[in-house]
Amino acid sequence: MDNSMWQANNTRGFDFILLGFFSQTKDSALLCVVIFVIFLMALSGNTMLILLIHFNVHLHTPMYFFISQLSLMDLTYISVTVPKMLIDQVIGIKNISVFECGVQMFLYVTLGGSEFFLLAAMAYDRYVAICYPLRYPVLMNYKICLLLASGCWLLGLMDGFMLTSITMSFPFCRSREIHHFFCEVPAVMKLSCSDTSVFETVMYFCCVFMILIPVIIISSSYFFILLTIQRMKSAEGQKKAFTTCSSHMTLVILFYGAAIYTYMIPKSYHTSDKDMIVSFFYTILTPVLNPIIYSFRNKDVTGAMKKIINVGTVFQEALK
Repeated sequence: MDNSMWQANNTRGFDFILLGFFSQTKDSALLCVVIFVIFLMALSGNTMLILLIHFNVHLHTPMYFFISQLSLMDLTYISVTVPKMLIDQVIGIKNISVFECGVQMFLYVTLGGSEFFLLAAMAYDRYVAICYPLRYPVLMNYKICLLLASGCWLLGLMDGFMLTSITMSFPFCRSREIHHFFCEVPAVMKLSCSDTSVFETVMYFCCVFMILIPVIIISSSYFFILLTIQRMKSAEGQKKAFTTCSSHMTLVILFYGAAIYTYMIPKSYHTSDKDMIVSFFYTILTPVLNPIIYSFRNKDVTGAMKKIINVGTVFQEALK
């Protein structure tokens, strides 16, 4: 990241102004409460899931290892944008410094990029589990799972560093107002007074790479999974496999669909309001939906939660 550029901007007293959602509605107090409730739900849901998987031995499997990584990403993901947005609304300050904007952008892009590849790793895990059940413990041992998760984080870091460093190196001499609730790359680039067409082309191909490769892995995995499910003689086995895969595919469609709109659809189809709504959906709502859609519907997770509740009830009875 170009520190000299940030320092130059800061010495001129340069701050961005995040207009956000609240400037677009008359019921800003109600919207603030709703977003705060959603944030608490995402925070508690993902934290509970991480702790549940960590402390329950029966959930120490590759599938739940990847789910815990997904929850960690979502937990950090929503914490990067929402707290500042809510605090700014309460205290009435919308400014964000160039450095803070760069840090927010870097974390956001890194986490988003990491999640792209993690969803692909999760699809591959389901492919091995359903298509090669006897070899599953060998093909998806702890070391391989750790390497896959580390690779997802590393690719996300590379994406975050590249997009953020280039975006924040542009001179900003237009309006300081960002028509968004956080420093997203396309929204910040609109404020640059230099020609960004080359970078936009590079970003487009970067996003194609970040999205196309995981989509190919996911599509291939589910193609072979569907073939395997069709050959299953057990109706119960078919139902279980389909339920697990359909939950994962729901998340894939929600997350990738929003990302494709934001980074790959031409500018002529974008408006500031549309961009904020799409970003709100996959930045704020998806971290809430992930634990519900993918995990809390799972019998293993609900069973583990019931055990904890039962232990707590017994402990309270013993204290009486």
